[in-house]
Amino acid sequence: MKWIDYSSPNTIDEAISILSGKKGKARSLAGGTDLIVQMRAAPQRLNNPDIIVDIKSIPELNQVEFGSNGLTIGAAVPCYKIYQNAKIADAYPGLIDSASLIGGTQIQGRASLGGNLCNAAPSGDAIPTLIAHNVTCTIVGPKGERTVSAEDFCTAPGKTILDGDEILVSLHFPTPPKGFGARYMRFIPRNEMDIAVVGAGVSVIIDSSGKISNAKIALASVAPTPIVINDAVDALIGQEPTESVINNAGQIARNSIKPITDMRGTVEFRQQLSDVLTRRALNDAITRAKGGSINDH
Repeated sequence: MKWIDYSSPNTIDEAISILSGKKGKARSLAGGTDLIVQMRAAPQRLNNPDIIVDIKSIPELNQVEFGSNGLTIGAAVPCYKIYQNAKIADAYPGLIDSASLIGGTQIQGRASLGGNLCNAAPSGDAIPTLIAHNVTCTIVGPKGERTVSAEDFCTAPGKTILDGDEILVSLHFPTPPKGFGARYMRFIPRNEMDIAVVGAGVSVIIDSSGKISNAKIALASVAPTPIVINDAVDALIGQEPTESVINNAGQIARNSIKPITDMRGTVEFRQQLSDVLTRRALNDAITRAKGGSINDH
Protein backbone atom coordinates (compact mmCIF):
# COMPACT_ATOMS: atom_id res chain seq x y z
CA MET A 1 0.00 0.00 0.00
CA LYS A 2 1.36 3.40 -0.97
CA TRP A 3 1.64 6.41 1.36
CA ILE A 4 -1.80 8.00 1.86
CA ASP A 5 -2.61 11.19 3.72
CA TYR A 6 -5.51 11.41 6.15
CA SER A 7 -7.75 14.34 7.03
CA SER A 8 -10.68 14.63 9.43
CA PRO A 9 -12.60 17.83 8.65
CA ASN A 10 -15.31 19.12 10.98
CA THR A 11 -17.43 20.92 8.40
CA ILE A 12 -18.95 20.13 5.03
CA ASP A 13 -17.19 23.09 3.42
CA GLU A 14 -13.81 21.93 4.67
CA ALA A 15 -14.39 18.40 3.38
CA ILE A 16 -15.46 19.64 -0.05
CA SER A 17 -12.45 21.94 -0.26
CA ILE A 18 -10.11 19.01 0.34
CA LEU A 19 -11.92 16.77 -2.16
CA SER A 20 -11.93 19.52 -4.80
CA GLY A 21 -8.23 20.20 -4.37
CA LYS A 22 -7.26 16.59 -5.04
CA LYS A 23 -9.07 16.34 -8.40
CA GLY A 24 -10.31 12.77 -8.08
CA LYS A 25 -7.41 11.52 -5.97
CA ALA A 26 -9.34 11.69 -2.67
CA ARG A 27 -11.86 9.33 -1.13
CA SER A 28 -14.42 9.99 1.58
CA LEU A 29 -14.58 7.68 4.59
CA ALA A 30 -17.73 7.40 6.69
CA GLY A 31 -17.45 3.98 8.31
CA GLY A 32 -14.64 2.53 6.22
CA THR A 33 -16.02 -1.01 6.32
CA ASP A 34 -15.91 -1.22 2.53
CA LEU A 35 -13.34 1.45 1.71
CA ILE A 36 -10.49 0.01 3.77
CA VAL A 37 -11.00 -3.48 2.33
CA GLN A 38 -11.03 -2.08 -1.20
CA MET A 39 -7.88 -0.07 -0.58
CA ARG A 40 -6.08 -3.26 0.33
CA ALA A 41 -7.54 -5.59 -2.28
CA ALA A 42 -8.35 -3.38 -5.27
CA PRO A 43 -6.88 0.13 -4.98
CA GLN A 44 -7.26 0.61 -8.74
CA ARG A 45 -11.04 0.57 -8.25
CA LEU A 46 -10.62 3.67 -6.09
CA ASN A 47 -8.30 5.42 -8.56
CA ASN A 48 -5.39 5.01 -6.10
CA PRO A 49 -6.33 7.89 -3.75
CA ASP A 50 -3.68 10.21 -2.31
CA ILE A 51 -5.79 11.18 0.69
CA ILE A 52 -8.63 9.76 2.77
CA VAL A 53 -11.13 12.33 4.03
CA ASP A 54 -12.82 11.09 7.20
CA ILE A 55 -16.26 12.73 7.18
CA LYS A 56 -17.63 10.93 10.23
CA SER A 57 -17.08 13.93 12.54
CA ILE A 58 -19.21 16.35 10.52
CA PRO A 59 -22.40 17.11 12.50
CA GLU A 60 -24.79 17.13 9.53
CA LEU A 61 -23.69 13.62 8.59
CA ASN A 62 -24.55 12.34 12.08
CA GLN A 63 -28.05 13.74 12.47
CA VAL A 64 -31.10 11.61 13.23
CA GLU A 65 -34.04 13.95 13.09
CA PHE A 66 -37.80 13.52 12.88
CA GLY A 67 -39.59 16.44 11.28
CA SER A 68 -43.10 17.24 10.12
CA ASN A 69 -42.36 15.72 6.73
CA GLY A 70 -40.44 12.63 7.75
CA LEU A 71 -37.10 11.29 9.00
CA THR A 72 -33.63 12.54 8.10
CA ILE A 73 -30.64 10.28 8.75
CA GLY A 74 -27.10 11.54 8.23
CA ALA A 75 -25.01 9.58 5.75
CA ALA A 76 -22.47 8.59 8.45
CA VAL A 77 -24.91 7.44 11.16
CA PRO A 78 -23.89 3.88 12.08
CA CYS A 79 -26.46 1.13 11.69
CA TYR A 80 -26.72 0.30 15.39
CA LYS A 81 -27.99 3.81 16.14
CA ILE A 82 -30.81 3.18 13.70
CA TYR A 83 -32.04 -0.23 14.80
CA GLN A 84 -31.65 0.65 18.47
CA ASN A 85 -33.85 3.74 18.03
CA ALA A 86 -37.35 2.73 19.17
CA LYS A 87 -38.99 5.66 17.38
CA ILE A 88 -37.45 4.66 14.04
CA ALA A 89 -38.31 1.01 14.61
CA ASP A 90 -41.93 1.91 15.26
CA ALA A 91 -42.34 4.26 12.29
CA TYR A 92 -40.05 2.50 9.76
CA PRO A 93 -39.80 -1.23 10.56
CA GLY A 94 -38.82 -1.90 6.94
CA LEU A 95 -35.71 0.21 7.49
CA ILE A 96 -34.76 -1.90 10.50
CA ASP A 97 -34.89 -4.98 8.27
CA SER A 98 -31.87 -3.64 6.36
CA ALA A 99 -29.99 -1.81 9.11
CA SER A 100 -29.85 -4.96 11.23
CA LEU A 101 -28.49 -7.10 8.36
CA ILE A 102 -25.47 -5.13 7.16
CA GLY A 103 -22.52 -7.16 8.42
CA GLY A 104 -22.20 -8.39 11.99
CA THR A 105 -22.45 -6.47 15.25
CA GLN A 106 -18.92 -5.10 15.03
CA ILE A 107 -19.46 -3.88 11.46
CA GLN A 108 -22.74 -2.23 12.44
CA GLY A 109 -20.84 -0.11 14.94
CA ARG A 110 -19.20 1.68 11.99
CA ALA A 111 -21.14 0.92 8.79
CA SER A 112 -23.81 3.37 7.66
CA LEU A 113 -26.74 3.39 5.26
CA GLY A 114 -25.07 6.23 3.38
CA GLY A 115 -21.87 4.24 3.02
CA ASN A 116 -23.77 1.18 1.82
CA LEU A 117 -25.47 3.31 -0.81
CA CYS A 118 -22.23 5.02 -1.91
CA ASN A 119 -20.45 1.68 -2.20
CA ALA A 120 -23.02 0.92 -4.91
CA ALA A 121 -22.67 -2.85 -4.74
CA PRO A 122 -25.41 -4.60 -6.76
CA SER A 123 -26.09 -6.63 -3.61
CA GLY A 124 -26.25 -3.71 -1.16
CA ASP A 125 -28.76 -4.52 1.57
CA ALA A 126 -29.73 -0.91 2.25
CA ILE A 127 -30.43 0.16 -1.32
CA PRO A 128 -33.71 -1.72 -2.06
CA THR A 129 -35.08 -0.48 1.27
CA LEU A 130 -34.16 3.13 0.48
CA ILE A 131 -35.86 2.80 -2.89
CA ALA A 132 -38.96 1.20 -1.38
CA HIS A 133 -39.26 4.10 1.08
CA ASN A 134 -38.94 6.72 -1.69
CA VAL A 135 -35.83 8.16 -0.05
CA THR A 136 -34.23 11.34 -1.38
CA CYS A 137 -30.51 11.92 -1.01
CA THR A 138 -29.01 15.31 -0.16
CA ILE A 139 -25.69 15.88 -1.90
CA VAL A 140 -23.34 18.83 -1.42
CA GLY A 141 -20.42 19.92 -3.58
CA PRO A 142 -18.60 23.06 -4.76
CA LYS A 143 -21.63 24.02 -6.87
CA GLY A 144 -24.00 23.83 -3.93
CA GLU A 145 -26.67 21.38 -2.80
CA ARG A 146 -28.75 19.02 -4.89
CA THR A 147 -31.13 16.15 -4.22
CA VAL A 148 -31.60 12.89 -6.08
CA SER A 149 -33.81 9.88 -5.45
CA ALA A 150 -32.20 6.73 -4.06
CA GLU A 151 -33.55 4.96 -7.11
CA ASP A 152 -31.28 7.04 -9.39
CA PHE A 153 -28.19 7.13 -7.15
CA CYS A 154 -26.31 4.02 -8.36
CA THR A 155 -25.23 4.00 -12.01
CA ALA A 156 -23.07 0.85 -12.26
CA PRO A 157 -21.28 -1.58 -9.91
CA GLY A 158 -19.25 0.65 -7.59
CA LYS A 159 -20.37 3.80 -9.43
CA THR A 160 -22.78 6.55 -8.36
CA ILE A 161 -23.99 9.95 -9.52
CA LEU A 162 -21.59 11.61 -7.06
CA ASP A 163 -18.85 13.73 -8.56
CA GLY A 164 -15.39 13.34 -7.03
CA ASP A 165 -15.75 16.57 -5.07
CA GLU A 166 -19.24 15.88 -3.73
CA ILE A 167 -20.40 14.11 -0.58
CA LEU A 168 -23.66 12.48 0.39
CA VAL A 169 -24.86 14.38 3.45
CA SER A 170 -28.16 12.77 4.41
CA LEU A 171 -31.07 10.52 3.51
CA HIS A 172 -34.64 11.71 3.85
CA PHE A 173 -37.50 9.26 4.47
CA PRO A 174 -40.98 10.73 3.83
CA THR A 175 -43.56 10.29 6.58
CA PRO A 176 -45.28 6.96 5.92
CA PRO A 177 -48.86 7.59 4.77
CA LYS A 178 -51.78 5.73 6.30
CA GLY A 179 -51.83 2.14 5.12
CA PHE A 180 -48.09 2.04 4.32
CA GLY A 181 -46.03 -1.08 4.91
CA ALA A 182 -42.51 -2.06 3.84
CA ARG A 183 -40.26 -5.09 4.07
CA TYR A 184 -36.74 -6.16 3.09
CA MET A 185 -35.76 -9.81 2.73
CA ARG A 186 -32.73 -11.55 1.29
CA PHE A 187 -31.34 -15.02 0.70
CA ILE A 188 -27.72 -15.77 1.64
CA PRO A 189 -25.75 -19.02 1.33
CA ARG A 190 -24.77 -19.01 5.01
CA ASN A 191 -26.66 -18.05 8.16
CA GLU A 192 -25.06 -14.63 8.62
CA MET A 193 -22.55 -12.05 7.37
CA ASP A 194 -22.75 -13.06 3.72
CA ILE A 195 -23.63 -11.29 0.48
CA ALA A 196 -27.19 -11.57 -0.75
CA VAL A 197 -27.83 -13.91 -3.65
CA VAL A 198 -31.03 -11.91 -4.11
CA GLY A 199 -32.52 -9.15 -1.95
CA ALA A 200 -36.05 -7.76 -2.20
CA GLY A 201 -37.19 -4.42 -0.81
CA VAL A 202 -40.89 -3.65 -1.23
CA SER A 203 -43.50 -1.21 -0.01
CA VAL A 204 -47.26 -0.99 -0.42
CA ILE A 205 -50.05 1.39 0.47
CA ILE A 206 -53.42 -0.17 1.23
CA ASP A 207 -56.32 2.26 0.83
CA SER A 208 -59.59 2.40 2.76
CA SER A 209 -61.21 -0.03 0.33
CA GLY A 210 -58.55 -2.65 0.99
CA LYS A 211 -56.88 -2.27 -2.39
CA ILE A 212 -53.25 -1.51 -3.22
CA SER A 213 -53.10 2.16 -4.19
CA ASN A 214 -49.32 2.33 -4.58
CA ALA A 215 -46.30 0.06 -4.34
CA LYS A 216 -42.56 -0.20 -4.95
CA ILE A 217 -40.52 -3.34 -5.65
CA ALA A 218 -36.72 -3.16 -5.78
CA LEU A 219 -34.42 -6.15 -6.21
CA ALA A 220 -30.70 -6.47 -5.48
CA SER A 221 -28.10 -8.87 -6.92
CA VAL A 222 -30.06 -9.39 -10.14
CA ALA A 223 -28.55 -6.62 -12.30
CA PRO A 224 -25.54 -4.27 -12.35
CA THR A 225 -27.46 -2.00 -9.96
CA PRO A 226 -30.46 -2.60 -7.70
CA ILE A 227 -33.50 -2.28 -9.97
CA VAL A 228 -37.16 -1.33 -9.67
CA ILE A 229 -39.68 -3.79 -11.12
CA ASN A 230 -42.21 -1.33 -12.48
CA ASP A 231 -44.26 -3.91 -14.40
CA ALA A 232 -44.90 -5.82 -11.18
CA VAL A 233 -45.94 -2.59 -9.47
CA ASP A 234 -48.35 -1.78 -12.29
CA ALA A 235 -49.93 -5.22 -11.88
CA LEU A 236 -50.52 -4.56 -8.15
CA ILE A 237 -52.01 -1.07 -8.21
CA GLY A 238 -55.80 -1.03 -7.96
CA GLN A 239 -55.96 -4.68 -6.95
CA GLU A 240 -56.94 -6.38 -3.72
CA PRO A 241 -53.85 -8.12 -2.27
CA THR A 242 -55.06 -11.65 -3.00
CA GLU A 243 -52.80 -14.65 -3.34
CA SER A 244 -53.19 -14.71 -7.12
CA VAL A 245 -52.32 -11.00 -7.41
CA ILE A 246 -49.20 -11.46 -5.26
CA ASN A 247 -48.18 -14.57 -7.19
CA ASN A 248 -48.52 -12.67 -10.46
CA ALA A 249 -46.25 -9.91 -9.17
CA GLY A 250 -43.66 -12.53 -8.23
CA GLN A 251 -43.78 -14.06 -11.69
CA ILE A 252 -43.36 -10.66 -13.31
CA ALA A 253 -40.34 -9.97 -11.09
CA ARG A 254 -38.86 -13.32 -12.08
CA ASN A 255 -39.24 -12.53 -15.77
CA SER A 256 -38.02 -8.92 -15.51
CA ILE A 257 -34.48 -9.52 -14.29
CA LYS A 258 -31.25 -10.35 -16.10
CA PRO A 259 -28.96 -11.87 -13.47
CA ILE A 260 -25.62 -13.58 -13.89
CA THR A 261 -24.24 -16.87 -12.65
CA ASP A 262 -21.48 -16.51 -10.07
CA MET A 263 -20.07 -18.37 -7.07
CA ARG A 264 -23.19 -17.63 -4.99
CA GLY A 265 -25.87 -18.70 -7.42
CA THR A 266 -26.94 -19.46 -10.97
CA VAL A 267 -29.19 -17.40 -13.22
CA GLU A 268 -32.00 -19.89 -12.71
CA PHE A 269 -31.60 -19.82 -8.91
CA ARG A 270 -31.74 -16.03 -8.85
CA GLN A 271 -34.84 -16.03 -11.03
CA GLN A 272 -36.58 -18.40 -8.63
CA LEU A 273 -35.48 -16.38 -5.61
CA SER A 274 -36.73 -13.16 -7.17
CA ASP A 275 -40.19 -14.69 -7.44
CA VAL A 276 -40.18 -16.19 -3.95
CA LEU A 277 -38.70 -13.18 -2.12
CA THR A 278 -40.94 -10.70 -3.93
CA ARG A 279 -44.02 -12.65 -2.87
CA ARG A 280 -42.86 -13.12 0.72
CA ALA A 281 -41.80 -9.50 1.12
CA LEU A 282 -45.09 -8.27 -0.34
CA ASN A 283 -47.11 -10.42 2.03
CA ASP A 284 -45.16 -9.11 5.03
CA ALA A 285 -45.42 -5.51 3.82
CA ILE A 286 -49.18 -5.93 3.46
CA THR A 287 -49.35 -7.30 6.99
CA ARG A 288 -47.54 -4.22 8.27
CA ALA A 289 -49.72 -1.94 6.16
CA LYS A 290 -52.76 -3.37 7.90
CA GLY A 291 -51.25 -2.70 11.33
CA GLY A 292 -49.92 -6.17 12.01
CA SER A 293 -46.42 -7.32 12.90
CA ILE A 294 -44.21 -10.09 11.56
CA ASN A 295 -41.98 -12.54 13.37
CA ASP A 296 -38.73 -10.59 12.99
CA HIS A 297 -39.99 -7.41 14.71
